Order: sequence, then C-alpha cells, then structure tokens
Amino acid sequence: MRTDYPFMLILLGLMIFTACTADTPPIDKPGPDPNPDPDPEETVVMAPDIFRAATEGYSCFRIPAVSRTRNNTLLAFAEGRKRNCKDEGDIDLVLRRSVDNGKTWSPLIMVWDDGGNTCGNPSPVVDPETGRIHLLMTWNLGEDNIGAINAGTSTDTRRVFHSWSDDDGLTWTNPKEITSSVKDPSWGWYATGPCHGIVLTKEPYRGRMVIPCDYIEVGTGRKQYSHVIYSDDKGETWHMGGKSLGGNESTVAELSDGRLVLNMRNSSPYRTVAFSSDGGASWSPSRQDYALIDPTCQASILNHTTGGEHLLFFSNAASSKRVNMTLKRSYDNGTTWPASYVVHSGPSAYSDIVMVSDSEVGILYERGVNNPYEKISFEKINKERIK
Repeated sequence: MRTDYPFMLILLGLMIFTACTADTPPIDKPGPDPNPDPDPEETVVMAPDIFRAATEGYSCFRIPAVSRTRNNTLLAFAEGRKRNCKDEGDIDLVLRRSVDNGKTWSPLIMVWDDGGNTCGNPSPVVDPETGRIHLLMTWNLGEDNIGAINAGTSTDTRRVFHSWSDDDGLTWTNPKEITSSVKDPSWGWYATGPCHGIVLTKEPYRGRMVIPCDYIEVGTGRKQYSHVIYSDDKGETWHMGGKSLGGNESTVAELSDGRLVLNMRNSSPYRTVAFSSDGGASWSPSRQDYALIDPTCQASILNHTTGGEHLLFFSNAASSKRVNMTLKRSYDNGTTWPASYVVHSGPSAYSDIVMVSDSEVGILYERGVNNPYEKISFEKINKERIK
C-alpha cells in the first residue's frame, strides 16, 4: 500500500500552525510608560519624589535637610553620591528650591563640589532678621573613610565648613573652613546635623544660632558624643558648645521655658535626650526616651509656637528597623508623645522637618520599596492628622 508521506507532513504542519496561532494572543505594541524617568532638562521636579537614585549623574541621594527662608522658599538639601551609596568617596552637596510650598521643585543646584572628595552633612539655619541662610557642612578626602579617620591612619581628617546665601538659596559663597574653632584635634569623625539648626528666641540667648553635631574620638577607646556648636554674631564666628557622652547624630529644639533639648541617636533601641539651661553650653546627663523607639538612625525634632500653643514635632523611622517613617507631636515639651502619624510604612531612614505654615508640617525623608535609599521625598502633613 502506498503512503503519501509529503501530503501527511503538509497536513500535520497545518494542524500545528493552526493550534499555535489559536492559543497565542496577539502581541500589543507597547504604550507610553506611565511613570517615565524625568527629563534631565525639565525646569521643575514634581513632589513628592524630588531626589531619585540613578539620576542626574548620581548613584544615589542621601542625607536630607530642609529649611524655609524668610521669603517662604523651601530649600531641600541632600548629598549627591557619585559612584555608589557609601558614606565616602565622590560626594557633592546639592539643593532644590520650591517657591510654591513644595508642589514643584527647581532643577538641581550645586552647593559644593570638590572633585572626588566628600562634601556633605548639610545643616542649614536661617537668620530671621537678615534673611541670610547659613549652611554648616563637613568635608574629608574622598580616599579617606570613617575607619581610617577614627584610627588616626587617614591621609587627612574630617573638617568643618560654613557657607551662606543672600539670594534665597540661588547661589552660595565659597565654603569657609571653621574646623579649628569647633573641633578638637583629638577628634576623628565629625558630623554637622544632618538636619536643620535653630535660632534661639528667648533671653538671655536670643539670636544665638545652634547647630547639632557629633564626633568620635581618635584612638582605641573611640568614645562618641553628641554636641552643639553656636554663633552669637550672626554666623561670623562659631564656637564649641557642650557635649553629651554616648550620643551620635543629633537634633536640637528650644522648649517653651527656654531650655534646649538635644535628641540623639545612640546604640540602644530608643532615642536619648539631654537638656541645657545655658543655651547649649552644657548638657544634663542623658536619659532614654522610651516613647521614641529608634533603629539606630538619624531623626529630626522641631518646635513651633502659634496662638500661645507650644508644640514639638518629631520624625524618625519608628521601628527596630529602618521602616515606618512617623511624625509625632508633643504638647508638654517632649515629656510625652501621645500623637503620631505614619507617613510611609515601608523602608525609610533619615529625615528632616519644617513648618510649611502654622498648620502644616513638611517632611523631607529617605524612602523606597526595596530599601530606604531609592529616593528622597517631600510631603506636607496637616498637624491635625498627627493624632
């Protein structure tokens, strides 16, 4: 019996083709990306994500600080880290401005680029009388790291600088070194802020500018301290204030009775606090604040008085891990913190806060989906939502 193999092969091929085409859906042409990367030539950046990793020539942006100028312009500072997200290497200090209460933000403004060296730890403070914006910063050689600096084996050391702006943050003076006035030679690692500084409003220290800082001693003991530096002449000269043993990155606020509170990162699972009755020249022994859980991370504290009501606001990643960015409110100078609001429940780390108006708190903070360092975002929260 003759078998027609060519015919059978053709028939089989047609059957396979028909089956495949019947089960395979048509391929649609890709539509526009609903979340495209921003054009680097755009004139504005939309809130909330105003710094994003792997954009504008930077591997990531970290270490936010925020302030509001006398003209009600918001200034958002950050470190632009070139090669990676580590704390050393080629790091620039950059800025965006907002003139519409945080809705839109300017293109990136370079505050300080020193080649391959590390420029960072922004701590801004605004003179309410002159409008001048002062910025305290730190610097080290890009080749040096925190371990070598603290061991005393680095090529150079950590240095402290001061710059200012008289045009609402558009341009900045060349940084002026003030290391010899605010840092002892026996200290290794040193950090200004990172967060806003304050201007005292009550006598006898009215007008004093206070910047929270921290340092680590050089050598085998390597004790670490939180401390402040201050200026009584509108930023012309800067001086060392008091210190608190065991603290790390810190944030400072003026209380309703004129005392200062220094709120500190440390190695425990809670924030520690110390108090000063002499404008920051000395501090009480520190104690833990068990209402403020903390994952050993930076945080921010802010005082605000309106209508005779004195409030403290506080922001941090309120968890044992770097997640759960939370705003808290205190009505009694930080003795208790009964009100809170979760801004972002996911990965989050450093933050700074500012009053956008008498009723709104602005928060500039690190956040992401997979890790806290994917972006730096700005959001406004009505204070009545913190409850």
